[in-house]
Amino acid sequence: MPSPPSPATIRDLLSYRIHRLANALSRGAALRYRQEFGVSLMEWRILALLGGFAPLTLRDLARESGLDKAQASRAVKALVERGLVERESGATDAREVALRLSPEGKRVEQGLMQAAREREAAFRASLPAGSLATLEEAIRLLTAEARRQAALVEQGADQRPREPG
Repeated sequence: MPSPPSPATIRDLLSYRIHRLANALSRGAALRYRQEFGVSLMEWRILALLGGFAPLTLRDLARESGLDKAQASRAVKALVERGLVERESGATDAREVALRLSPEGKRVEQGLMQAAREREAAFRASLPAGSLATLEEAIRLLTAEARRQAALVEQGADQRPREPG
């Protein structure tokens, strides 16, 4: 099978197109969640993660949400001040704070998750029959390759693409 043509401009790069798609998805979510629930996209991620996986430490929350620790800390502080998140000393280490949703936070998180499920259903419905499995596999493969390339850069190694296999 012949190789696809080399990208001519940034608009032709797969990574750029995926980045643009991710921005469009995030922008739509951010607008809806701000209007309906009064939360930012960062706050939504934190509430959703705590709703599904609490208790979490700030470090775990930052890692899972893709935020740096300072961003996560500011967002958690705002959510605590609004009464949506509660802090408690860790079970094994009092210096480590466990985060979980307050009763009001659970109510907001349930509404957010319902809105997210509605968005998810609309995205899935927009795909032709049978293409979701292909998309899921492509996401899995691209995620693995992105992580591989990042690890190579961190190690100072060569980043040339591997032969498909």
